[in-house]
Amino acid sequence: MALELGDPVRTEMTKWGERPHWHIPSRWLGSDEHGDWIGIPAGTRMVRPGADIRSPVDQVGLVPSAGAPDTERGWLATFHAPGGPRVTLYIDITTPPFWDGPVLRAVDLDFDVVRGVDEEVWIEDEDEFAEHRVELGYPDDVASAAEKSCSRVHDAVLRAEAPYDGSHEPWLAAVARLSARS
Repeated sequence: MALELGDPVRTEMTKWGERPHWHIPSRWLGSDEHGDWIGIPAGTRMVRPGADIRSPVDQVGLVPSAGAPDTERGWLATFHAPGGPRVTLYIDITTPPFWDGPVLRAVDLDFDVVRGVDEEVWIEDEDEFAEHRVELGYPDDVASAAEKSCSRVHDAVLRAEAPYDGSHEPWLAAVARLSARS
């Protein structure tokens, strides 16, 4: 996929069984050793069934490197610029994400690892995962991969390991520069 800085891309997440979930327009920023970075400028409209919101601050999304094993790729991270109301980092636990042209696709598997503005780190939606595992029929290998990914990502955030160590800051600056140009 040949994308240039600022090219439009889109995240389309579903829930298990191809149920619609988040649709987020964004801009291609580039790639590094951590994966692909996408920019979500403040004011971006993000929609899913039952929610239609605007990003209160600039955000950057990180898609784990396609060169990593799938067992290490079951997440999508979103880093929020300072000044947001609740969180600085929100990581969806997903099936390994993949690019379909300029569209990023993944299945959201409920768990979220979150770092609040006060630096507290927690896991959200464990109850939703337990319900959906039964109601939506997550296969055992998918459920096990989600649990392992959640634990691995949570531990990495707690230890401030890369890419959760400030690696996102140059990419946030890139979003601000793109926004200033438009």
